[in-house]
Amino acid sequence: MASIDLDKMLEKIKSTQWALSDIDWDAPGAELITEEQWPKLKEFMADLMWIEHVGARAFAALSKKAPTDTLREIYSYFHAEEQRHANAEMALMRRWGMLDGDEIPEPNVNLRIVIEWLDRFADEMPVYVLGTVVPMLEIALDGALCTFLLETVEDPVCHQAFEKINDDESRHLGVGFTVMEMQGRSASYIKMVQMMARVMDPRLILGIASYMPLLNKMRDNVIAMGLPEEKLYKAMQKFERIGGRTEEGRRNPWFQLIKQHGRWVTNRSNKAYHVPVDALVKITGLVPRKALPAVPSWVKELTYEPVATR
Repeated sequence: MASIDLDKMLEKIKSTQWALSDIDWDAPGAELITEEQWPKLKEFMADLMWIEHVGARAFAALSKKAPTDTLREIYSYFHAEEQRHANAEMALMRRWGMLDGDEIPEPNVNLRIVIEWLDRFADEMPVYVLGTVVPMLEIALDGALCTFLLETVEDPVCHQAFEKINDDESRHLGVGFTVMEMQGRSASYIKMVQMMARVMDPRLILGIASYMPLLNKMRDNVIAMGLPEEKLYKAMQKFERIGGRTEEGRRNPWFQLIKQHGRWVTNRSNKAYHVPVDALVKITGLVPRKALPAVPSWVKELTYEPVATR
């Protein structure tokens, strides 16, 4: 994956927009979901839909503070695309009889905590923080989860929807890694010290404290679905391989930080990391839903109806 021309990428993004109405949600194939698959698939799809909204909220923040007009416009499109992905995944859940009426699936507690943090603090985070974390989440969670879904679900409408979703995601990753390299290209010693000083920001510490158990929780969920743990870790290792393919990318201090965290996550023998983080997953799992704040108002924008505009 080479660095890309962002102006050309913007034109490509504009020319490849799609709508939910492009897909025949009533086409045959829904009956191919087995009774054994159904309950776990329902939880899996709910998690996937909310992960799309984690990405959407991050892109919304990036679109306000990206360093160029082109990037701001690209991130605005990415925000809308992630919302469209969530809507398409809700449409699949509706097709498979997993939603009643206008029901919106509940996020798991760890996703809910991350969403709350993003809603409160994402707009205050620097571009280089969100611009490095988002590619890791997309390549690890979206990449592993979407690939596994297509390997295990035979419904052709699911494959049609995810062909469009995956095309979008490939552009998100291309832009993400290019921006990471841009940040490394302009890095100086003083700038790196300033960037790393952000780690001590209490708001960012809260974000890290919610991000770490989310990855372990998603690991547990995909293993419960039957995804080999190694496939998830292989997807995460792509972040290190692609993000570090150039000197500029390796010079980005936030890439180095996220890369190191990825190594801890994928090393299951690292008890110093996994024991406390797994304990956090268990503790957050005990938090009653009533104790969590109400979901953000933008949740009302979610719909399984094929009304997305081009």
